[in-house]
Amino acid sequence: PDKQDAEKASYLASCAEKAGSSAIMVGGSTITSQKQVDDTIKVIKEKTSLPVILFPSGARFLSKYADAIFFMSLLNSKNLDYVIREQMRGAFIIKKFGIEPISMGYLIIEPGMTVGKVGDAELVKRHDYTTAIGYALAAQYLGMSLIYLEAGSGAPESVPNEMIRKVKEEVDIPVVVGGGIKNATVAKEKVSAGADIVVTGTALEEDKDIEKNLSEIVKTIKSCGRV
Repeated sequence: PDKQDAEKASYLASCAEKAGSSAIMVGGSTITSQKQVDDTIKVIKEKTSLPVILFPSGARFLSKYADAIFFMSLLNSKNLDYVIREQMRGAFIIKKFGIEPISMGYLIIEPGMTVGKVGDAELVKRHDYTTAIGYALAAQYLGMSLIYLEAGSGAPESVPNEMIRKVKEEVDIPVVVGGGIKNATVAKEKVSAGADIVVTGTALEEDKDIEKNLSEIVKTIKSCGRV
C-alpha cells in the first residue's frame, strides 16, 4: 500500500487471484499509516477470496483484518528494533486481534534496495554463501518456520541461484525468495535452485499486462511443484 491506493491494490490482488496466486502479501518498508493498511486489506478481501498475509514494517501498522502475519526478525539489521523490539511491541496486538503468526527469518541480500536502507541492514554479499547459510540455520534453530532471502523490491538483480541452492541444501525449513523476480524465466530459475515460495511485486505493479505476465509466472512456479 505504500506504492498505490487501496483501489489499485485491490485491482492488483484481483489479477493475482485470476492468475492463480496462493496468497496476497500486504506491507512495505515506507508505510506511513495504519489506516492505509486497513483500507487496503478490506478492499482486497472484498474483491478476492485469497488469504491476506501482513508483511509489516512495524508494530504500528498491524491490522485486525489480515488472515495471518509474517512474524519476522530482520536477522542482519544493525537496529535491534527490527531484530526483536518491534516484535515484542507487536506481540500484544497480534494476540488481541487473533491473527495467525507465521515465524520467519528475514535476510536481506545485496543490493537490498529501500528495505535494506530503512531496515539498517548489514547486507549479505551476493556471493557470501557461508554467511547466508549461517543466518538461515540460525533461523531454523531458533524455531522459525521460514527463511526469506530478499534482494529488495525492484532490485536489478535477484538473489543468486547458487546462494538459494546452497541455503536449501543446508536447512529443513521452506525457503522464500523475493526481489528482482521480473518474469517467468527468473521465477523458474529461483524454483529450480530450491525456492519453495516465490514473491513478486514491483515488476507486476509496473507491468502494463499484469494478469498475462503474472499467469505465466504462477504457471511456471506451480509446474515445478512450488507456490
